[in-house]
Amino acid sequence: MTSKVDSKEVGLVAGLNLFHFFLGTRDLHYGLWQDDLEVCIQNLPEAQKRYSDFLLSHIPAGVKRVLDVGCGAGGVATELLARGYEVEGVSPSPLLSEAAREQAGPAFKIHQGRFEDVSFADDEKFDLVMFSESFQYITLDTVLRDAALRLKPGGYLLICDFFKTNEKGRSVIGGGHPIDKFRAVLQASELEVLEDKDITALTAPNLDIVDQMGRELILPTFKLIGYAFGSNHPWLAKLIRWKYDRKFKKMHRKYLSGERNAQSFARFKVYRLLLLRMPEQ
Repeated sequence: MTSKVDSKEVGLVAGLNLFHFFLGTRDLHYGLWQDDLEVCIQNLPEAQKRYSDFLLSHIPAGVKRVLDVGCGAGGVATELLARGYEVEGVSPSPLLSEAAREQAGPAFKIHQGRFEDVSFADDEKFDLVMFSESFQYITLDTVLRDAALRLKPGGYLLICDFFKTNEKGRSVIGGGHPIDKFRAVLQASELEVLEDKDITALTAPNLDIVDQMGRELILPTFKLIGYAFGSNHPWLAKLIRWKYDRKFKKMHRKYLSGERNAQSFARFKVYRLLLLRMPEQ
């Protein structure tokens, strides 16, 4: 029996293709918006490059073998390989794995499947396990333990992702483990915290670009399609609006209401970089 294709996976690849065509970028991750960089879609490739440079600058000296968990379209892995690291990836998405191999090269080994389910040989260990905006998708109760199993003694765990804050209210921006629960899981582990940096202010502006795209591109496009379809097929258009009214309203609030912006992100999320180390044994 053929498994269903994840619509989110298709959306990510479609977005990747769109950004590559118009902007020349093959990255899916957030950008890092420092003071000298204007927040606009045209500067997204530079912001993403700065994010990658910032992330990789926190890899400790002596690291050679890296496991990139949730390697996405392979942008970070490609940069790691170019810098001389030995890199393997983990990806649950066949479509993104294909894009990653195309970008990083056929020699880039990808373990296909969820991190929780992928099998490794007992002696297959890494100097560093990296989660770049993939940590939030992995089971919190087991992720640190599973990552530690893949590390050599004294190895490192590098996490760069956002978490949910304790702010009350309802956010249209999903994703992220609750920061308090993560702290509790981390405290119960054997991992030593070497670095813990809050980069929320530098990543939140990405949501202003998402908001701009929604208002200036997606909404007018859908209105145009709706107008043409409603004019040519009025009864069918009414039936579709009636049947999917709740879904349309949910999508509108989530993506087109103007609530998906930097201010909302900084209120409900905290974006952190953490470098952790396994004890020497």
